[in-house]
Amino acid sequence: MPFSLRTADAADIEQLLAFWKTAAENTDRDDAVEAVAALLARDPEALLLAVDGDEIVGSLIAGWDGWRCHLYRYAVHPDRRRQGIGRALLDAAEQRFAALGGRRADAMVLDDNDLAATAWTAAGYRPQPQWSRWVKPLTAR
Repeated sequence: MPFSLRTADAADIEQLLAFWKTAAENTDRDDAVEAVAALLARDPEALLLAVDGDEIVGSLIAGWDGWRCHLYRYAVHPDRRRQGIGRALLDAAEQRFAALGGRRADAMVLDDNDLAATAWTAAGYRPQPQWSRWVKPLTAR
């Protein structure tokens, strides 16, 4: 089945949130229309989509803060995996980063997400055991 890549826009948000519930493994947060809209307003090129007609079949946030290249929400619809969608999204993100002057990309992967670990490893990414992620919630849930 064919697919194409494009950046997301506001009209995609509702469908994207539903897609993440189906395709994003082990997500531990509540996504909101406002959060995705804020991302698109700040960096309209960051949210990459793979689409087949009107259907979202893959996503990847390729965030660039001017210093680092960060990858989030790498997801492919379960029925469309192993068709080159993930690889195409990563290639597009890496090309974006290179054009912006990025030198290294990092991905946020939950430790117990074996499916994601397999996909990232296949794409040439490796964990850095010397780093830990430290977090602090800024809002109460």
